Amino acid sequence: MKEVRPGAASAPPTEGRRLTSVAIDGALAALFGLGGGAGALAAGTASWWWAAILAAALAFSFCNHVVLTSAARASVGKAVCGLRVVRAVDGGRPRFMQLVGRWLFGFSWMVVFVPIHVFADSGVEQQDAVGLRVVRRLAVPVAEHR
Repeated sequence: MKEVRPGAASAPPTEGRRLTSVAIDGALAALFGLGGGAGALAAGTASWWWAAILAAALAFSFCNHVVLTSAARASVGKAVCGLRVVRAVDGGRPRFMQLVGRWLFGFSWMVVFVPIHVFADSGVEQQDAVGLRVVRRLAVPVAEHR
């Protein structure tokens, strides 16, 4: 078992860092989606531009939140904000299927809970899901710093 720095699995980021990372990741997915739509228009498939936008945005989002996070423990937005995704129990590297589950949970959160939160003006925050937690970059196992 790895030696873990104190607080590795419990050093939560500030709300500002977390929201900034979400905004960066969302903006990048939107840009890739628009690029996909522009590509569809340029290819002469104007009737399918919306599908190209959605497909490109989802593909980027999956690659960013699952594939990149599996390799580097952070999406682009999280890396920029100094955050990482770790297993909640031991601060270790997230498993691929956990990241897929977290990605799917994020969509359900956005579709169901964000509108409720906005309209009800509640203080509910997204909690970490599927046994994963977002922590500040310095709070990772000591073995990786050697």
